[in-house]
Amino acid sequence: MIDPKDTVHNGNIVDLQLAPRNAQGLVEYSMDFYILAPVDQTKSNHKVFVEPVNRGSKLFGLFNGSTGGNNPTTAANAGDAFLMNQGYTMVWVGWEPNLVARTSAGPALSMGLTAPVAKNADGSSITGPDYEYIEFDNATTTSYTTAYNTNTTDTTKASLTVKQHLTDPPVTIPSTGWQWTSANTIALLPAGTAFQQSAIYELTFTAKDPVIGGVGFVGIRDFVSFLRNAATDTAGTANPIAVGTPSRFVTWTLSQPARLMNDFIWLGFNQDVKGKQVFDGVFNWVGAGDGIGLNYRFEQSGRTERNRQNKLYPEAPFPFSYTTLTDPFTGKIDGRNIRCTSTNTCPKIMNIDSANEYWVKAGSLLHSDLTGNDVADPANVRNYLISSSQHASPSAANSLGVCQQFQNPTDQNPALRALFVALDQWIDGTAPPPSMVPRRSDGTGVLTQTTAQSTLGIGVVPQAALGWPTIPGVLYTGLVTIRDRLDFGTQ
Repeated sequence: MIDPKDTVHNGNIVDLQLAPRNAQGLVEYSMDFYILAPVDQTKSNHKVFVEPVNRGSKLFGLFNGSTGGNNPTTAANAGDAFLMNQGYTMVWVGWEPNLVARTSAGPALSMGLTAPVAKNADGSSITGPDYEYIEFDNATTTSYTTAYNTNTTDTTKASLTVKQHLTDPPVTIPSTGWQWTSANTIALLPAGTAFQQSAIYELTFTAKDPVIGGVGFVGIRDFVSFLRNAATDTAGTANPIAVGTPSRFVTWTLSQPARLMNDFIWLGFNQDVKGKQVFDGVFNWVGAGDGIGLNYRFEQSGRTERNRQNKLYPEAPFPFSYTTLTDPFTGKIDGRNIRCTSTNTCPKIMNIDSANEYWVKAGSLLHSDLTGNDVADPANVRNYLISSSQHASPSAANSLGVCQQFQNPTDQNPALRALFVALDQWIDGTAPPPSMVPRRSDGTGVLTQTTAQSTLGIGVVPQAALGWPTIPGVLYTGLVTIRDRLDFGTQ
């Protein structure tokens, strides 16, 4: 439960004051969690590995050398057991609302969070504008489910457009050319018409009943704080991992939840409601400098921006770095470390990225300012690039997938395991390897002028500026994602 009157620790949660309250004046929510602990506590290393799940799923398997998906319950699932062999207790938490597949029927399925819904003071539904970017990589899909219910199924009160490329002008689909088939599902007309493959549809409409997404941050904070500090919960139930008194908590994240943790630190949630530190270490794999669109009205935190898609969501507003910097366009001064520094609750942080994050997630902004100059890392932060590797995991050998060229089969996990051990030792006082990322100062990072294609976060790096050779059979596009200053209004 959350105390909405505690504005020191909960004041950053958007719409919390509009949440229903119980008889004690507190805001209720529920979340899924999953724990694996050593059966023999004498073999525990008294350290806890915490993974906030990715879209409801555990993704630690390749890193740990194990199997079992969302329900790793057998000895065979342990596989190489990188973490278990060290004696870790392992914890997973669901934090994301609006998971379509979420169910409490069993741990083999998605893990998520049931967040409260914001309401007007009289209990009526809050309404507001919603935007849905819609694109399918097939020619057979005939319906689309929106994140929120529409306030009206009258299609004249909404807008649906289509275009082939991001920079094309949108073409409006007449209100008679589509329909709401339910309060949160649309379909094209006549019935059975499929959405065009790879075409970009954009739906704007008046939605209702926004969930209070920022509760996801609180769920992680308060659950980990409970595991770390409490003997029992308020009902007297014993802390399931209190035996052995864990000495440290380290969070490991992959992709979407790495962006979540960037905002978790930035918004001050690494301090619990009693002023204590939550995580000792943060291991962010392929999160770049982006945040996550969770703490917003009508949040859609499952979205992620790339060269082509999801350009108009608040995923990555300034700041991008843990270093405190000035935004030269707005004059804002900020950094992801500011709040935890003021409360002395900053963890040791490792940000590790693949080449993907530099091309489609503006990864260089972790360690450079908005004019392209190198910046110094804070004392508690290291940044690393696993160069030329692809996002999150290796591909099968000789695999093209949907790409023009072969994908990269390089397995990043040996390097990740070494860095994870280095993070653990860093918490004990042994400095980790220095950051290894492209730097202008040593010539490994090259500043190139992008030719902006539009105001939609796309740029083109000229081939000559990059020094990229002409290779027969290889199409050079030079497309990169750039960060735009989007105006979402005064609220």
